[in-house]
Amino acid sequence: MDLGIEGRRALVLGGSKGLGRGIAEALAAEGAIVALTGRDEQTAAKAAAGIASTSGFSLDLLKPEAIEPFLDRLTAQFGSIDILVLNGGGPPPTLASDVDPDFWRAQFEALVLAGMRIAHRLLPPMRERRWGRIIAVASTSIREPIPGLSASNALRSALAGWMKTLAGEVAADGITVNMLLPGRLATDRTLSFDRMDAESEGVSIETVAARSQSEIPVGRYGTPAEFGSAAAFLASRQAAYITGVAMPVDGGLSRSML
Repeated sequence: MDLGIEGRRALVLGGSKGLGRGIAEALAAEGAIVALTGRDEQTAAKAAAGIASTSGFSLDLLKPEAIEPFLDRLTAQFGSIDILVLNGGGPPPTLASDVDPDFWRAQFEALVLAGMRIAHRLLPPMRERRWGRIIAVASTSIREPIPGLSASNALRSALAGWMKTLAGEVAADGITVNMLLPGRLATDRTLSFDRMDAESEGVSIETVAARSQSEIPVGRYGTPAEFGSAAAFLASRQAAYITGVAMPVDGGLSRSML
């Protein structure tokens, strides 16, 4: 299937590794011209060098003062964006009963406000061209909160509310706004959680991973490539009538009906 995005310009935040890299690779394979970001210039450049038609830019979402200079540089060197993928590292585990205002402010800046600011800057040209795709990588925790991940549960849910509202505002301009909800995929973050559980239980990481995968109906962790394919479809010409949705990519793990 030709997804109809050849020549479209895409920005993938956090595209130097993990799910972001899977998305960058999938979009590039469909002929999109991709800009990806990493936390430092060397990481971004190295990741981009391994993907055809891809450029690397440095951006640390935990540094709000870096966003506007990054967007100025992106616009000058890369041009306007057709496909925006909002993605970043997940926040560290924290209990809902432990409220540290500084922690919450920093995570809100990175997980919510940064994406809003970037989308706000890149939206006007999309509206003028009457074509655009905005995709956010969130978590199934916006449907089924995950114990111990209160920051992810709360802040990604805030982003979901904004995305759903935005979808209705820009739909008539030919812009779709959707979320992807990864479940347990084979990334460094999943490995780190398996390692923490293994250490706390005094068992091998293989034991924890096998138990975790047995809870997934398809019986395994998903791959970044599979996740990237889902993102590429949402970015496609064929997905023009899909907007305002939050789609799990979790091998059937979520039990929520909606």
